[in-house]
Amino acid sequence: MSFPIVSTGPGATRQVLAEHPDMMVVAFRFEAGAEGALHSHPHVQSTYVETGRFTFHLDGRDIEIGPGDSLVIPSGLTHGCFCHAAGTLIDTFAPRRDDFL
Repeated sequence: MSFPIVSTGPGATRQVLAEHPDMMVVAFRFEAGAEGALHSHPHVQSTYVETGRFTFHLDGRDIEIGPGDSLVIPSGLTHGCFCHAAGTLIDTFAPRRDDFL
């Protein structure tokens, strides 16, 4: 099944890659200078950097990550990111983000 590419703001898109009620895999693509706005959600999120360079803002801390790096964002933690070099994040959410369907 192919899912649509959805704009998430200037220079950023998301595309669901796979979904099940217990889990969802999503590709987020960013142009350099694009941001993922600060937000929180009840889902546990795992983020893997496929390409690009990002600074993640995690509950007041900044963490720089690049290709091959990953991190886990606990449920309810305020987070967002800034893209320094264009790239793709592969995020997994548990349970599924029904708001993305």
